[in-house]
Amino acid sequence: MSLKPTSYVCESATQLVEGCTLSVRMEKPDVWKMAEILSTKKVGNKRLYYVHFLNFNKRLDDWFDEKDLDLSSVQFPRNRQRYAMERSTGSRKNLPNAPSKQSQLKKKPVHEIKNVQWIELGKHRMKPWYFSPYPEVMCAEPCIYLCEWCLKYVMNATCLARHLIKCNLRHPPGEEIYRKDTISFFEIDGRRSMTYAQNLCLLSKLFLDEKTLYHNTDPFLFYIMTVFDSRGFHMVGYFSKEKVSEDNNLACVLTLPPYQRMGYGRLLIEFSYELSKCEGKTGTPEKPLSDLGLLSYRSFWAQAILDVLIKQKLDVAEDKITISINEISEKTSISTDDVVSTLTHLKLIKYYKSRYIVCVKGDVVENYLKDKAKPQLCIDATCLRWVPKDWTGSKKR
Repeated sequence: MSLKPTSYVCESATQLVEGCTLSVRMEKPDVWKMAEILSTKKVGNKRLYYVHFLNFNKRLDDWFDEKDLDLSSVQFPRNRQRYAMERSTGSRKNLPNAPSKQSQLKKKPVHEIKNVQWIELGKHRMKPWYFSPYPEVMCAEPCIYLCEWCLKYVMNATCLARHLIKCNLRHPPGEEIYRKDTISFFEIDGRRSMTYAQNLCLLSKLFLDEKTLYHNTDPFLFYIMTVFDSRGFHMVGYFSKEKVSEDNNLACVLTLPPYQRMGYGRLLIEFSYELSKCEGKTGTPEKPLSDLGLLSYRSFWAQAILDVLIKQKLDVAEDKITISINEISEKTSISTDDVVSTLTHLKLIKYYKSRYIVCVKGDVVENYLKDKAKPQLCIDATCLRWVPKDWTGSKKR
């Protein structure tokens, strides 16, 4: 059965149903983009429409009212248009032929609809990007308030104020394993600090579409990055990793929105590889990566690999610079697959005299030196106080 949208005049927003596509005004004024209606609801006397902008990330999905909809651009799915027109007009006049079979268009699962309007964490109020399974009674409130120390969630500012009187934490409930200037990292065991870990997962699900971990945090370690001031250690972001994993050194990574585009995401990634170096093995993140995650990783991989290539000394005997993919992997702790994919993405691998070689051109070196000259947050390995643990024992799982 064809689900191809078909245009018909829409006289009223009451005719709109799930599956309709139309032009919707985005948050930026006078920017209209095609979107699909995923759900509708009535709040008081106003009807709201939850839409997904076509060819855009789901983080832009949101509720809109009628004034943001262009009814002249409505397209009804073929197996929905009869129902939509009949519901509003009560007439079959001028309606196109439609299949008599019951609609096969599946509704979007409820978990795809954002359920939290705002969250407040410390001094920051953030608008969530995705669904997270907070209790329904919480989601009915305009804002969910979180304790920035233990991540306990409450319904209003009064409840939060009462909780803060009792909460003695001023940093994540784990061991501080790194500190340089105002930046610290804390290691959290998902088994020992289960409540904190579950609250962290609920928070991160608001900004990570693919994240599924919530209840079972036992097999994971969480590394919380914080910035310190006179009040305490404020969470900037975190990454998690499995206690026992052959290849992956990172399960998921998040920089909270107020701290994005400040170099903290790259710092989290660099720290995960610093831990891999301490373990004496290479690592790779769990895949697939999110769009933002892939950009961050490619940037880090490119700079780390170019660091090795440009600093590699000339082999006098060979009269050339010689280094293998495995050697690059060992020096950076980046897996060989990620090394190859990064070199391919940078177009540095060439086929020459029946073999593949790495060719670093002058413009690549020039761009690398420009990037290195910019102020950049970096991990100082001498500030790391961490010894790898053996989690393979049955008692530590």
